[in-house]
Amino acid sequence: MRVLGIETSCDETGVAVYDSQQGLLADCLFSQTEVHAKYGGIVPELASRDHIRKTLPMIREVLALASTEIHELEGIAYTAGPGLMGALLVGASLGRALGMSLDIPSIGVHHMEGHLLAPMLEADPPQFPFVALLVSGGHTQLVEVKGIGLYRMLGESLDDAAGEAFDKVGKMLGLAYPGGPRVAALAVSGTHGRFTFPRPMTNRPGLEFSFSGLKTAVRNTLAEQAALSTAGVVDEQTKADVACAFEEAVVQTLVIKCRRALEATGMKSLVIAGGVSANRRLREVLQEMVDKQRSRLFYAQNRFCTDNGAMIAYAGCQRLMAGQHDDLQIITRARWPLESLPPLTLDTARSQE
Repeated sequence: MRVLGIETSCDETGVAVYDSQQGLLADCLFSQTEVHAKYGGIVPELASRDHIRKTLPMIREVLALASTEIHELEGIAYTAGPGLMGALLVGASLGRALGMSLDIPSIGVHHMEGHLLAPMLEADPPQFPFVALLVSGGHTQLVEVKGIGLYRMLGESLDDAAGEAFDKVGKMLGLAYPGGPRVAALAVSGTHGRFTFPRPMTNRPGLEFSFSGLKTAVRNTLAEQAALSTAGVVDEQTKADVACAFEEAVVQTLVIKCRRALEATGMKSLVIAGGVSANRRLREVLQEMVDKQRSRLFYAQNRFCTDNGAMIAYAGCQRLMAGQHDDLQIITRARWPLESLPPLTLDTARSQE
């Protein structure tokens, strides 16, 4: 089955063509970073307008790259949530219109299911069951995965997601938008051990996360360092040292919770997905942990960690092949519990239990 995937949940426009027999045929991605940079964050209305401008030309481009005529498509997948409502409606409206005009099925895909399944695009994909750490700008979740649509939430953030905390600390450090990747880059030149920040909620049982207190600790440390400076400002090396300590606190917190999740479920495979899963330090420390646990770590290549059309095309293809599809109503969701998704089929669910 050949499926067109459309991702417009936030500030990146992603389009891809995935074939169930041949794999990923082509994908294109456009980031709106420059559009939102001067505002220091995402402006939803500007995001929607840019998706309107970019999506249809990108569909034409990706079809050409995939050597696919539009009438050769057998299904359309688009992100239906969670995300910015205006941005979601761009992809959903276009996806449904294409499906109706071509008389082929279309389906709205859960954005986080797309991330969760992105490692399936790799040459050595994980096998069910596994534990998944979904870590991005909007989500930090630990999920028990027994199959597609067979999800059990083990723990999630009670406040900011890890990626959101990275971005906010980036602002505190005076870094340009988006701050998260810049914090990680700055941390490389930081001195390990000069500052130590708390590992939130690791001194108690459970798999929940919280990063608001960690952000406060960073803010207070920067204020103290500015007060100690004769010029009243924090020097660049101190900023790098703070970035290093902050990144280490987030990484160690995530690793501790992942180890607990593997031990609690008895599973031997850990998948990390979402934008923060591209963090080099996180991958290094998680690899050390799973080696000690005699487990395996899986993640997508960096270009499939961020929002992208390939993960939506893959996830949509699996559900379309199982006979699932949308009716005439277009439904998008700003919030959408992952556990509410149906399994592929009842027979599939039974075979994977």
